[in-house]
Amino acid sequence: MLPKPGIYYFPWEVSSGQVPDGSTLRTFGRLCLYDMPQSRVTLMAQHGSDQHQIAICTKLVEPFQAQVGSLYIALGELEHQNDGGSVVKARVLTCVEGMNLPLLEQAIREQRMYQQERDSSQ
Repeated sequence: MLPKPGIYYFPWEVSSGQVPDGSTLRTFGRLCLYDMPQSRVTLMAQHGSDQHQIAICTKLVEPFQAQVGSLYIALGELEHQNDGGSVVKARVLTCVEGMNLPLLEQAIREQRMYQQERDSSQ
């Protein structure tokens, strides 16, 4: 059986706890920290004046060539931790440096509107 494809969530939705535990998701952010011994990276994204951070477990995607400061898209499952935080267990972690980030955000919003319209017409 194949894993679920993953729903796009904005980094601020993931970091604020709006995504249910165990959900398959896609998200994005700039890699600001790579902790190789812990197999963990931190992605950061700006939304308005706020900085949002997402912890990503990289055990399934290693060996991993981290490019600090570059834009990444992660696909994986969200796991809530006992300390109140959450970690995305990445199945795919892709460097997409040079991608038009405002256009990606617009595409995610457009996709959500289309799916809502489609679901409401059924």
